[in-house]
Amino acid sequence: MTDQLSKNNKPIPRHIAIIMDGNGRWALSKKQSRLAGHRAGTENLRRVIRACVDFGIQYLTVYAFSTENWGRPEEEVQGLMQIMESVIDTELDELHREGVKLVHLGQLEGLNPNLQAKIKHALEITHDNHRLVLCLAWNYGGKDELVHAVRRIIEEGIPAEQVSEDTINDRLYSAGIPDPDLVIRTANEMRLSNFLIWQASYAELYVTPVFWPDFDKEELRKALDAFAARDRRYGRLSNKDGGNETLHA
Repeated sequence: MTDQLSKNNKPIPRHIAIIMDGNGRWALSKKQSRLAGHRAGTENLRRVIRACVDFGIQYLTVYAFSTENWGRPEEEVQGLMQIMESVIDTELDELHREGVKLVHLGQLEGLNPNLQAKIKHALEITHDNHRLVLCLAWNYGGKDELVHAVRRIIEEGIPAEQVSEDTINDRLYSAGIPDPDLVIRTANEMRLSNFLIWQASYAELYVTPVFWPDFDKEELRKALDAFAARDRRYGRLSNKDGGNETLHA
């Protein structure tokens, strides 16, 4: 499929970010538990990772657990933590073999020590891989990330007049990761929900009514086709509007 996109000269996003929404509603529609929906969503992530590799995507960021998700019922929160541990146990070796590099966005504080250790191990093992960079936003919030960056700037004693966008970029959880070109949200919700609020300032948005467990390779292709049809202006005029700047995909 990558070859087909290339032959058609379609711009391919370098970095896709996904808000994986609708697991609970998917489960409800099938008269299953919310945790069953989360497990189905986890299974689907494996398929989407493979599809991203096939399409030539270099970076994939997924919103897996937000700082606000701690407010969900205790049983669901603990179930999500167990799913995360299980995914690391069962998928790490294959992800490593496939050349996937894992990056964690968010705070490890607040997670149980065993999960923290497993996440650190996964990051270390896959550190030198480069086929696909998979960023897991786990215990992540966009506002929390900005607060974290500001605190670092203050702690480092950087004068206010020296603070720039690069100063902030370098202190985000995503430091060194290019900003997303495309943000996908499943389940038809029209908001970012505190996800990459700095980095996604000029990302293209794509919202689909499809619940996350059903968002397959074909649905991803539709999102890529929609992205390819966008006229990305970054606040400027495009060529067809009379501008003469170079457009970037």
